[in-house]
Amino acid sequence: MKKLLSVFALLFALHSFSQEKTFKITGTLIAEDSNQPIESATVYLERVKDSSVISYSISDKYGKFELESSTYDQSLNFYVSYVGYKTYFKKINIDKENIQLNTISMQLDSQLDEVVIRSTAPITIKKDTLEFNVKSFKTKKDANVEDLLKQLPGVEVDPEGNITVNGKPVNQILVNGKPFFGDDPTITTKNLTKDIIEKIQVVDTKTKSEAFSGEAGDQENKTINLTIKEENNKGIFGRVSAGAGTDDRYEYAGMINFFDNDRRISALAGGNNINSPGFSFGEISKMFGNINSVRFESNGSFTFNGRSFGGGQGITTSRSNGLNYADVIGETVDISADYFNSSSNSENETSTQRETILSDSRYFTNSNSRSDSDTDSHSANLEFEIETDSTFQLNIEPSFSYSKSRTLYSSFDETFDEDRELTNQSNVNSNVESFARQFSTDISATKRFGNKGGFIRAEFETSINKRESDDFLNSIAEIFGTEAETIVRDQFTDGENDSYGVSAEFTYRLPIIAKKFFLNFEYEFSRDKDKNRQSTFDFNDTTQDFTDFNTELSTDFEYTDSRSIPTFGLTYRGEKFFTRFNLGYNIRTLENQDLLRPQFNVERDFKNLELNYRANYRFSPKSSIYGSYRLGNNPPALRQLQAFTDVSNPLSIVIGNPNLAPSNRHSFYAGYNGFDWQKRTGFYGNINASFTNNQVVSRTVVDPETLVRTTTYENVDGNYNYGVSGTYNKDVKLDTLRTLKFNIRARYNYSKNINYNNDVQYASEVGTFSPRFGVDFLWDKVMELRPYYELNLSNNAYDIEAFDDRNFTSHNAGLRTATFLPEKFEWRNDIAFNYNPNVADGFQKSAWFWNSTLSYSFLKDKALITLKAYDLLNQNTNARRVATQDYIQDSQSTVLRQYFMLGFSYKFNSLGSKGKTGDDDFFFID
Repeated sequence: MKKLLSVFALLFALHSFSQEKTFKITGTLIAEDSNQPIESATVYLERVKDSSVISYSISDKYGKFELESSTYDQSLNFYVSYVGYKTYFKKINIDKENIQLNTISMQLDSQLDEVVIRSTAPITIKKDTLEFNVKSFKTKKDANVEDLLKQLPGVEVDPEGNITVNGKPVNQILVNGKPFFGDDPTITTKNLTKDIIEKIQVVDTKTKSEAFSGEAGDQENKTINLTIKEENNKGIFGRVSAGAGTDDRYEYAGMINFFDNDRRISALAGGNNINSPGFSFGEISKMFGNINSVRFESNGSFTFNGRSFGGGQGITTSRSNGLNYADVIGETVDISADYFNSSSNSENETSTQRETILSDSRYFTNSNSRSDSDTDSHSANLEFEIETDSTFQLNIEPSFSYSKSRTLYSSFDETFDEDRELTNQSNVNSNVESFARQFSTDISATKRFGNKGGFIRAEFETSINKRESDDFLNSIAEIFGTEAETIVRDQFTDGENDSYGVSAEFTYRLPIIAKKFFLNFEYEFSRDKDKNRQSTFDFNDTTQDFTDFNTELSTDFEYTDSRSIPTFGLTYRGEKFFTRFNLGYNIRTLENQDLLRPQFNVERDFKNLELNYRANYRFSPKSSIYGSYRLGNNPPALRQLQAFTDVSNPLSIVIGNPNLAPSNRHSFYAGYNGFDWQKRTGFYGNINASFTNNQVVSRTVVDPETLVRTTTYENVDGNYNYGVSGTYNKDVKLDTLRTLKFNIRARYNYSKNINYNNDVQYASEVGTFSPRFGVDFLWDKVMELRPYYELNLSNNAYDIEAFDDRNFTSHNAGLRTATFLPEKFEWRNDIAFNYNPNVADGFQKSAWFWNSTLSYSFLKDKALITLKAYDLLNQNTNARRVATQDYIQDSQSTVLRQYFMLGFSYKFNSLGSKGKTGDDDFFFID
């Protein structure tokens, strides 16, 4: 009996020892030298046996902190890290639920140049820089940068790869402070692996000259800088993949990177015929991109379509390759360069039925079209950053691009009147071949003077764009009724479109209060000139060639936009408050010369004020408010000013208006960002509004008998819109392995627009409300469940009797799942359901779309086999209904249909020993 009791006692002791304990640690941080609270220090806990991070937080403005978590361990290592102070360490016994550390005095670090810190904090806040230690965040073994970003607090990555940090969008990603393959951040996030990255830094987006001069930059957008581990700055790494599937579907991609300290060379190549960009390697769901199975528009439209490459419809076969180079020459010159080549073939067939509503009648149009296009493009970019000393910087950025394309197009249109009588029809066949060349250079020189923040800058930009086209057209347009007419055209058009731009800008910043308050003086001069020549020749039956010049269908324009803008401004940048005010005077001349029709020449002079105001107040590193106001003006487009009658489409005639004035737009924007590091809670809200005078709108009149449309342009006043949006995020840690993430988002937008319908002016008012709720359940190394639901409500109202007010409702729901068992297997699913009850009878009201991927990793996780199923339910129909104020349109086009694909990928790495893939490299957050 005693032995039995001993066994029970032992089992009870083991159970008690192994039981997970929930705890909360609180305390206050003060600086030893000033006895003041320390704000934004990083407080974190590590396991004793392996230094993996258990939990972390940031101290508030009172120096207070809270750490809440759970653990099986009896004791943990406690750290406090803050720039300029020694790292505080204490071993804490987890023997009770509430642990109070009272006040901790942080000592100044007198040996900042020595690296003696035992462990790096998960998060560090350095003034305007937010820094994440990559080792502290757990991901799967073969994770790329995008997978890593999804694990960082305050960072959101949507299905399209768009990134936001604490509610603000990321528009630039750098690698060791330099661009990586141009301006496309997804190439970086989807193709660089986590295991070579040491830190992720988040800052406000700045140009190189702004960073050098110490200006505030763009506070509405963020830049992410990926710093490579020092030991990984020398070696070769990369990945190759290929896949083959049913219906002759295929994909391939490859990337190789050579790093040698400051020198970096990368090459990539890819291709597929599954409507996907070519650089995503195909593992898991990445080659699917996002699921656009059904898209609902705010005006009541919705679309069933799979993801497409470069356009949205049809089947595209694409091929791409590129090179990237970065280096440091001597001690003063940084250079980076990239080259891209891409080619594609796209095929599409579209069928459309439209009902157009006029103020006193309506008519119907049926259209069928087919297109087959080939494109090939090349682009190259160079960047030189030269710093001769600590006060002078010169940036030179030339770029070049060349492209050629050929498109075969055919269409057949029929138009019926209100009684369904055929009124006109057209049959068009065209063969267009075009060539485009572009060259531009941006030069910026900045000279700092003194130590108070003053500088002078000169910027010079030039651009040359040339486009040539050969267009062979064969068309027949038939107009029925009492004045029946048949218009036959067999023509060749030789086109040249050239544009030249030059601008110079000078900036002088005079410090009034050192590094805080400045006077800004700017002057900008720019001149853009466009030449547009379209020479049309009719086919001559005698010569059997296109020799008869057609003046009526030919154009030869020169359009010049010259601007001279002096600007005065004030800037204040304090510890928490930033504001900037700029007032400019835009002296603009618009000149349009018609070399074929000199009577239509026009020259207009305009003088307008331009105003820009920004303000930002930071309550703490956790929260801030911001706002801006802008008064700007935009000139009419060239085609809108040209007074001649364009009859290139005999059923849709366009006449420009030389009396158009530039539009003036007043824009307001304000917002709040807040993220509580202790509670893992974020709230981001913003409001925006704009009011436009002299908005340029189309004014169309339809002939009641022939239904031929004649369009011109007018300035109108009274257009405005406003919107309100908010997002709330909350992470709830259930235990060391399971986490719930809640995401609630809502948007409301209202707009009023003045338009014309059959020469009758009217106003349309549109209000939309779109709430969205999502919750993610994450079970480490076991599974992920990510359900979501979105409701879209739209109300369209009109002050014209011909149009009925319309209300639209649509429902979008989905579920993304991932299963990681058994070990080395990964099964992901992306399921979307969409329902629109407003669709007319006979039109599909709902659709399911399901993609699935099963993968298996082997060879020490260097190799991966995937089996993908695209559109598992085979419901991808690409049917679309669009309902606006004056028409309702149903359409359907070619779509990528169901396929299955087997793929293989392999990654290689010859970087330093710490650069190898494996668990030993990482500190994990449980």
